[in-house]
Amino acid sequence: MNTKIFNSLVLVVCGILFCFIVADTNGKWSGNVDYNGSMVPLSYFFKVENGKVTGTSQTPLGIADIVDGKIEKDIMTFKVNINGETAMHTATVFADSINMKISYHGDQLYTTLKRSNSQ
Repeated sequence: MNTKIFNSLVLVVCGILFCFIVADTNGKWSGNVDYNGSMVPLSYFFKVENGKVTGTSQTPLGIADIVDGKIEKDIMTFKVNINGETAMHTATVFADSINMKISYHGDQLYTTLKRSNSQ
């Protein structure tokens, strides 16, 4: 009986810790995306509060605000205006990376972002 209670308690604590680790997307994340055969560097500075995602995106085209952002569990969605066109971003958040799909100009672009130490 005591073993069942202990195991249940351990699972609950691990679940809570996992949620805190996965949910911490605040800060700078960077990666590269293949766009028409060229590797394009991307950086995102995320601010997450109460399920709302804000921040900025930086590419060689400049810096743009993140708009209409939200996060539910491990799925994050937001939009970025790139040269007058909206790029829809859908991402799955992990403790050490973010897998992202970007819909831009009718193309589906995929990248993996890693937490960046530089600000």
